[in-house]
Amino acid sequence: MPHNYNRQLQHRAGRGENTRIDAMYQVVPGNLPAAREKQSKEAKPLICSVLLGVLLIIAAVVAWCYYSASLKKLNYFKIKDLELYEDGFIIKKTDGSDLFEMGFRSAPINLESCFQDVTGVWINCTNADKEVDFFIETLKPKDSITCFNIKWRNVVLDSAVEHCMYWADGYWYGGAETSSQHWPIELSGVVDPKPYVTGDVHSLREGFGGIMERYWISDKSVAIRVNDSVPLHIGWNSSNREAFCLHARYKDSPFKLPTGQQPFVQLSYQVCAGSDMKSVHRYMAKKHFKKPEVTPSESMFLYPLWSTWALYKTKVNQDKVLHYAEKIKKYQFNCSHIEIDDRYSSSYGEFDFDPVKFPNALEMLQKLSKDGFQVTLWVHPFVNYNSPNFVKGIESSYFVMDTSGRLPGLVEWWNGIAAVLDFTNPETKDWFQKKLEHLRSKYGIVSFKFDAGETSYLPVEFSTEKPLSDPSIYSKLYAEVASSHCKLGEVRIGYRTQMLPCFVRMIDRDSVWGYELGLKSVIPTALTMSILGYPFILPDMIGGNVYPNKTDGFDEIPDRELYIRWLELSAFLPAMQFSIPPWQYDDEVLKIASKFTQLRERVVGPLIFRLAEEATKTGNPIIRPLWWIAPENKEAHKVDTQFLIGDDFMVAPILEKGKQARDIYLPEGKWQSFNGDIYDNTLVLLADYAVGLDEVAYFTRMI
Repeated sequence: MPHNYNRQLQHRAGRGENTRIDAMYQVVPGNLPAAREKQSKEAKPLICSVLLGVLLIIAAVVAWCYYSASLKKLNYFKIKDLELYEDGFIIKKTDGSDLFEMGFRSAPINLESCFQDVTGVWINCTNADKEVDFFIETLKPKDSITCFNIKWRNVVLDSAVEHCMYWADGYWYGGAETSSQHWPIELSGVVDPKPYVTGDVHSLREGFGGIMERYWISDKSVAIRVNDSVPLHIGWNSSNREAFCLHARYKDSPFKLPTGQQPFVQLSYQVCAGSDMKSVHRYMAKKHFKKPEVTPSESMFLYPLWSTWALYKTKVNQDKVLHYAEKIKKYQFNCSHIEIDDRYSSSYGEFDFDPVKFPNALEMLQKLSKDGFQVTLWVHPFVNYNSPNFVKGIESSYFVMDTSGRLPGLVEWWNGIAAVLDFTNPETKDWFQKKLEHLRSKYGIVSFKFDAGETSYLPVEFSTEKPLSDPSIYSKLYAEVASSHCKLGEVRIGYRTQMLPCFVRMIDRDSVWGYELGLKSVIPTALTMSILGYPFILPDMIGGNVYPNKTDGFDEIPDRELYIRWLELSAFLPAMQFSIPPWQYDDEVLKIASKFTQLRERVVGPLIFRLAEEATKTGNPIIRPLWWIAPENKEAHKVDTQFLIGDDFMVAPILEKGKQARDIYLPEGKWQSFNGDIYDNTLVLLADYAVGLDEVAYFTRMI
């Protein structure tokens, strides 16, 4: 109310009723119109602002609708550097060329159904039958990296989703250990989608190995990681294009629908692109892989470990173990520990020494300890049906069961018919750990070799104390059980367990030269394990396992030259493991073995251990591909017979029978060779570089 109106009312107060009424009639006609006129003048700017805002909103909506309509006429939507089409999407480089292409194999989307938010950050679509919910969003976690989160959900029962990456014009790395390991990955033949779960690729050579992650990276600086919740199957080349396919389904699959989840399948993954391979990989590894918490024992990096397996197989006994130790001492080799392998117990599922084969086990172990040897034992998750612990396991519900939950699900493994320990059950884990602690306290055993653990050794149909929607979680749980024994122990499975301080062993190698579990497969497997976040690599036994019909040379020992070249390579990897000993050959082999074990103890081992300690802080691998320091060089992308230890030590062993020279790719920089030659400031291909039978070509980058 205007101030002068209030003052007039106050001035006339107390004059009587008529006076007040007169005053009211005098004031209202004379003053109220003036007040309303002032209010009206003040409201006009506000009304104009509101009208202008409404017009702007209408204009923006019209413009956006026009823009969306124009995009639909072009048959794609654009979100940052990604173009979305009905049958897939393409991520573009800044120059407009294709960086990454994904095809929707199971069904197209309907672009007319797509809705893109005003900021252009996400798009949501369906298909013609409204059976698909497709969502894509973009984010920029770093200035040099752009990521796209993809989610495709089918709302039809018993359906499948399949998206295929087209790989023809690029190199890809990562994935899983395989029987024929190549670096980069080679897709041969046509393979229908099969479950992406851990397996024993020595026995089942067409499957995936015990070390795997849902992660791949390409030489175009693009990486993809599939979410843990996806019932993932992998296939390739099922169309007329070279394609690597991500397939999600529950029907006819070992993956089970999580309890309480709607019965619809979903495929979700993240694609990230960046300026170079190394930066993209380091971002993805930091986000998706946990760093190891601590390192294994320093002695495993410096000194070789000695296993009874390839030499004695299941015929190991007390006398042979003592004889083995005496020979190690006689020839003056250092030793991290002796590993007593298969068949030291009376039956599979027992946790003690067979009194017939080891009549004085405690005395034997005391003597070994007195002579400076630490001892580990082989263990596994099986209890054979003829073991006394089989009945105990049934009575206590320690085993993986059949689908009824009433009977143990029996499996056939390489040593018979057995039940499998259920590590989803806390009581099973407690029982197993107590058995291991008994061996440690009674005999002074320092650690264990944890064998098997892959899902291929679970029953085809099974149930566990806690349901496993992803069967590979069994492998993860088994590795976690091993983690309290990791200082001098080992596992042969790795699935979402990068944080464990365990050496992870490659699956058994055959005593052959080639890429199928032979010498040539060792570097590609080591590089794959490194990229998947497992730095503590145990490359299995020098010379392989000497299995019948899988050995180059005599059945008793590997080919002599193969053994030497394998020994030389192993000297530069994170762990070095003998079983067939060098004294099985001749003085020259003994001399070469002594030379490289001393080089390891003096030079290579300390470097590797320092990098192992750094890995607990940075997550960086110890063994690195050449593209780690030369990400833009195409030659570095395909080298599979050389590797880096850190950034400044490069190794180029001989891996071909009968060769004493090889081509060596030398990245840019100043390098000094093992024999003193210096190469400075240029990319170099050293053709036919001489490497004797007792040599490994290695180079140190000079700062």
